[in-house]
Amino acid sequence: MYERDIVPERDVLEKTRLDPITYRDAMSRMSSHVQLITAADGGERRGVTITASCSVSDDPPTVLACLNAANSRNDIFSRGGSFALNLLGGQHLALAHAFSGRDQLDMDRRFALGRWTQRMTGAPILVDAVAAFECRLIEAKIMATHLILFGEVVDVQIGEKQPPLIYVDRGYRTL
Repeated sequence: MYERDIVPERDVLEKTRLDPITYRDAMSRMSSHVQLITAADGGERRGVTITASCSVSDDPPTVLACLNAANSRNDIFSRGGSFALNLLGGQHLALAHAFSGRDQLDMDRRFALGRWTQRMTGAPILVDAVAAFECRLIEAKIMATHLILFGEVVDVQIGEKQPPLIYVDRGYRTL
């Protein structure tokens, strides 16, 4: 190998850096179950529509969820010490829109659109969710633009079987 054939690692990384718009366009093709992540701290409640979550382990039962780190109101998810992932069904389209911020409703009006309960941690649980995972916060990390929450699942509510609400191609769908 000749010296002229050696490409510095920095040059390779710069050439392979993917354009964020191309990345988002490709990711829009990935279908994801729509969820509301909710938390409470004192008298404050917050909920956000997300699609970036997954199971990490079943022993102990652990999930992760990602949300926008730039929104300072999302600090309740790390400050409160717990959160819930509420999986939405097809009938929850209005909730998904409301909690996404699209309808610009304040938090009280968003929560008024659903029926909620509290269980072990105090995080709001949607009564008719497809399933809800109540989690004790294990760790919160900032990665690039997002806050990643790792939660140990301490309680589960399993709802009636219903078609899931899915987000794909920048729109909501059901199966």
